[in-house]
Amino acid sequence: MKPMENDLSIREMPLPEFSADEAGLRADDLPVTRIEARGGWQAVNVRELWQFRELLYFLTWRDVKVRYKQTLLGAAWAILQPAMMMVVFTVFFGKMAKVSSGDLPYPVFAYLGLVPWTVFATGMANAGNSVVGSELLITKIYFPRLAIPFAAVAAAIVDFLIAFLLLLALMFFYGIQPGMNLLLAPVVFLPIVLTALGVGTMLAALNVAYRDFRYVIPFLTQLWMFATPTVYMQPDAAMRGSFKTLLSLNPLTGLISGFRAACRGGNIDWGQWGLSTALAVVIFVVGCLIFRRMEQNFADII
Repeated sequence: MKPMENDLSIREMPLPEFSADEAGLRADDLPVTRIEARGGWQAVNVRELWQFRELLYFLTWRDVKVRYKQTLLGAAWAILQPAMMMVVFTVFFGKMAKVSSGDLPYPVFAYLGLVPWTVFATGMANAGNSVVGSELLITKIYFPRLAIPFAAVAAAIVDFLIAFLLLLALMFFYGIQPGMNLLLAPVVFLPIVLTALGVGTMLAALNVAYRDFRYVIPFLTQLWMFATPTVYMQPDAAMRGSFKTLLSLNPLTGLISGFRAACRGGNIDWGQWGLSTALAVVIFVVGCLIFRRMEQNFADII
């Protein structure tokens, strides 16, 4: 018995060719795409970042999933990191050094400073190493490179939201009522994110060109924490002495004390917060400009 043959056969048919005149189009009506390299300093293309907002979203969740993949405690590490630091600070600063925390129990006082600090430190460190870790992605396709360090900082914000739950539990345990100022916490918190974005993007660009910056980032993180005394002591005690002017130039000094005041229901020093916010904006702009200046060579030297 002969095998059945297909009733249909596939033949390649040549596509008809039409000239611009036959299609009723003029040469001036045809779209022109011009691709050219840009050098020098470039501003942040906000419109392009908005067009790639879905990519930013997926990069953020990729960083969150990779961080806690195959871990025993998973997202609980977002709480354990500031919680363990709170215990250490309470023992050494609260019990041994007798650092005053005002009318707040020192564990709550320390945790209110460590939560925003952890967001900054984690976001800055992850953003600084993010571009080098995305080598295969950068060398394959085009997309706004700023999305990579921005996603790393956004992943740190997810950790902040988880750690904030323990803060609410601590305040409830010690009978602390935050008041209406808690609504100002997101406003006060935003410049901390801007500072992490600015420093992180700058370190990400420098880390591509000079690989020894990966050793500088952990040292810079530790040094910056002790240079921000409002994390572990009151602003009045921290901003005293000959280092007052130098400490005021650290944007996190005023931002962390402002975040603590907003969460606990105290008075926010809007003057110091305004100066710190202005410094945060400057750091963000400078970091993005340096990143944009160097990103055109990433695919060649990464």
